[in-house]
Amino acid sequence: MQVHLNELAKLRIEGHPTGVTSVCSAHPIVLRAALRHGQQQGSTVLVEATCNQVNHLGGYTGMTPNDFASLVMKMAAEEGCPEKLVLLGGDHLGPNPWRDRAAEEAMAEAEKMVAAYVEAGFRKVHLDASMGCKGEPVGLDDETTAHRAARLAAVAEAAAKKVGGAMPVYVIGTEVPPPGGADHALTMIEPTAAEAALKTIDVHRRTFAQAGLGQAFGRAIGLVVQPGVEFGNHNVVRYDRSKIDTLKSVLIKEPQFVFEAHSTDYQGSRPLTALVEDGFPILKVGPELTFVLREALYALDAIASDLLPDYGQRPLYAAMEALMLEQPGNWCRHYHGTNAEMRWLRHYSLSDRIRYYWASAEAQDAVRRLCEALRGQSVPLPLFWQHMPAAEDFANAPLDPEQVLIWRVTKSLSDYHAACGVEKN
Repeated sequence: MQVHLNELAKLRIEGHPTGVTSVCSAHPIVLRAALRHGQQQGSTVLVEATCNQVNHLGGYTGMTPNDFASLVMKMAAEEGCPEKLVLLGGDHLGPNPWRDRAAEEAMAEAEKMVAAYVEAGFRKVHLDASMGCKGEPVGLDDETTAHRAARLAAVAEAAAKKVGGAMPVYVIGTEVPPPGGADHALTMIEPTAAEAALKTIDVHRRTFAQAGLGQAFGRAIGLVVQPGVEFGNHNVVRYDRSKIDTLKSVLIKEPQFVFEAHSTDYQGSRPLTALVEDGFPILKVGPELTFVLREALYALDAIASDLLPDYGQRPLYAAMEALMLEQPGNWCRHYHGTNAEMRWLRHYSLSDRIRYYWASAEAQDAVRRLCEALRGQSVPLPLFWQHMPAAEDFANAPLDPEQVLIWRVTKSLSDYHAACGVEKN
């Protein structure tokens, strides 16, 4: 069933809580799995890109918003997924990628980025100007954040009117987990206080009205709050619905809104279902999907090592280790400990910072070699039982490695789909 974001609050109020999975990844396998799953289920495919990942200057993926939108829509066509089911979102759109610059300079870049996103067809916009720029506190107060968010909303409104089509819907809110998860072992995460959430809404509403953006604020559908979920390098803090009774009261006072839950990775089906039922129908997931993709790639790497005499001993693993040691910038500030501890974190940390390396030429060459080595091979059942037991249905038949990878990502997506309570058309 297709789910419209502006219907989520109404469905919750009517006693039919329905959710949507927000796939936050630029990996082609993850995107293809999401689009194929959406086509099969006839359900909305919400794909989001972050400000660091994709922006008007290319981001760390090298893609502009138009590049990313074109990639998603090309894959949708290849998978037979109707365009009406595909919704593009921009996450944390604000000055964050340019925080090392003065605020005015960073905001000027953020304005260009927001315009590029909306002109490329992104219609779900998370406005996040909460992080301080050069010379400012790390976290800004609600008033400063709201004024900058309104400034970016004005740009989004103008861009949408310029290109035509639907006007954007907005998500506001500043209390978000660290992007990509925490760097340390976690024991407990406190949910956002109801008073803080209400203040955020009130300040934004007043600021938008003063800027002549009342209609835009009327299309604000979501508030980002901390529901008490998180994952770090080592562990996961799962949702405890008993701790958010006061936070849920915000949605009674502000029926325009639902909550958006970040860092829902690794929660599992029961906590995800509880989140949707409790007013968090927008479930954002990213690192989990690339984590299970890496899990499947490494399993196939081990299978090929055991099956094929000329393949070598886990050459994909070796290639990724060499690449991350040569280019440590994406993990060295996040992984700590002995050399042995950092080695396993590089590959198996739940924050999955290895995901930043899959687009490199070295990684793509190693994955290509793996897939070419196994394509058409008949893998004995015991090897699947040893390295990827749940994939035993792929045994004893000509193997298509890409289908194994998509199948593994889809298993995680299916948990989200079930939690969202969306019936198939």
